[in-house]
Amino acid sequence: MTTQPPSQPPGEPETAAVPTCYRHPGRETYVRCQRCERPICPDCMRDASVGFQCPECVAQGNKTVRQAQSAFGGRAVAVPRVTWALLIVNVLAYAAETLSTDWVLGTFEMNAGAVAYYGDWWRLITGAFLHMPLSAGTFALTHIVFNMWALYAIGPELERRLGSARFLALYLLAALGGSVAVYLFGFAAVGASGAIYGMFGALFVVSRKLGYDARGVLWLIGINAVITIMMPNISWQGHLGGLITGALVGGIFAYAPAKSRNAVQWGGYVALLVVLVALVLLLPPFAYQAEFSFPG
Repeated sequence: MTTQPPSQPPGEPETAAVPTCYRHPGRETYVRCQRCERPICPDCMRDASVGFQCPECVAQGNKTVRQAQSAFGGRAVAVPRVTWALLIVNVLAYAAETLSTDWVLGTFEMNAGAVAYYGDWWRLITGAFLHMPLSAGTFALTHIVFNMWALYAIGPELERRLGSARFLALYLLAALGGSVAVYLFGFAAVGASGAIYGMFGALFVVSRKLGYDARGVLWLIGINAVITIMMPNISWQGHLGGLITGALVGGIFAYAPAKSRNAVQWGGYVALLVVLVALVLLLPPFAYQAEFSFPG
């Protein structure tokens, strides 16, 4: 490959016009694209395995390169950005809650009566980003610290296995599943525990699918179940609802057939979302209704 004009025997007149770049006709060049052989100037040269290629050939070649994927169809994840984003959102929400505890909790905590009788549907999600306020005592700080530690410890692993979009979908639906359980069988709750337990459930299912030893996840679930039962003021409803929902989402993502993976995964996900929404639409908050004698 050379950028100099080919040598010509002395005394012979030039018989061919000097080639110019196909994209910049005013620029002379003797370099040609290795694929299409069109002349290209230095501004249009793109490094190739041998010589140079033009921008169009490079773009065409990139279309045929398959994107790396995670184990279950999502794009390969090098940096778990969704995990970090969720951590930041939870911490910022806790800061806002600390600055204005009564207003934030009164407006955004999960409350079965507010959802059922006042139409505050956003609480089904926003409650999962709040935590026990500092005014509640020493356990309050432990609440958010444990949940954020679990998200930090498990989130990157799940995000890399599922892909960022599927991991975010899992987190949000598990949070919703926990809130729906609180709606049906509890009163009020705050915390990311439903989503965290959903991650536990999904990690167990995904690990079994990949052939990994899942006993460590079972121990983790068991220890947290004991803590849920033994300690007061912990919403077992949110934990159980999140765990079941997360395990179901993990199963949908992990066991979808490869040939129709995207359709089955997202179709199953939407179907589960519809079921959760239907439970809130069609059923009353049983525990809240019985406690406060609201009409059915």
